[in-house]
Amino acid sequence: MEAIAKPEPTKQDPTESRWRLKQGDEIAPGLSALKLLGGGLRYEAYLAWDERLQYVVVVKVVRPELVGDRHTVDGLAEEVAMLERLNHPVLLRSFSADLDGARPHVVLEHLEGPRLSTLLRKYGPLPPEQLLPLGLQLAAAAHYMAGEGVVHLDIKPSNIIMGAPARLIDLSVAETTEDAARLRSAVGTDSYMSPEQALKGRGATIGPAADVWGIGLTLYHAAAGERPFEKGDRESDDPEARWPQIAAPPKPMPDSIPAAVAEPIMATLAHDPADRPTPLELSEMLEPALAALPKPWVSKLKPRRAGSN
Repeated sequence: MEAIAKPEPTKQDPTESRWRLKQGDEIAPGLSALKLLGGGLRYEAYLAWDERLQYVVVVKVVRPELVGDRHTVDGLAEEVAMLERLNHPVLLRSFSADLDGARPHVVLEHLEGPRLSTLLRKYGPLPPEQLLPLGLQLAAAAHYMAGEGVVHLDIKPSNIIMGAPARLIDLSVAETTEDAARLRSAVGTDSYMSPEQALKGRGATIGPAADVWGIGLTLYHAAAGERPFEKGDRESDDPEARWPQIAAPPKPMPDSIPAAVAEPIMATLAHDPADRPTPLELSEMLEPALAALPKPWVSKLKPRRAGSN
């Protein structure tokens, strides 16, 4: 049975599609809005205070004109089920959800820290001491998800919150490996999509190797300051024009990137998913480069004793 792509909700005048909640307004019983964080076509995200948790959280709430749209509410229900299914230190946590109330929503962990995309835009490439731990953390999350029979399908810098550890967010397009293998529509973000995702069932089977591609492309961008493929034309009917990664090889990494870092990243961008390392193999390839980094200098001065001059 082929997977059927869910229809996009109709775009409406944004003045008619916002909750317009102000600080102190009730989102739902026990949840008070603090400020609007942003949103997309289907949802708004609010920073909120959770009375039960006595903690600041993020509430992802269906836009008002879509509360009665089953595709939107069912999509949120699928994301909630995925969040409840997965439990890993690198993945975002959820605390509760109400899909039947006046404002269908899910309560998510509030993460402190910038998105990787923001850091790259403001400051350029990451140094190895940030890049390599990031790669290991993302590989750990991908290894866990694969073991749980889940594929994220949208690993990219804007879905990574840089903290200790880095956190991978947004399971809105995640699928079980069984459902991913049946996909016949492009799922993910054009610039970070694996070739098999872009080929939409006409190429290799979509599975955990698609997440390895997403990790590799993210690390390439973070190391080199640019993506390894030219930007595609989203308006084109030609798949190779829209998704250059279908046919074009990735650009070589800059010579300034050490081979011990460049080679594992380039291995993740093999066109055939069978030729990519598994998440665990990627970890094993990155660990020697991390171990070879200079150790932080620690002062050898002894602390002064109390009362000494």
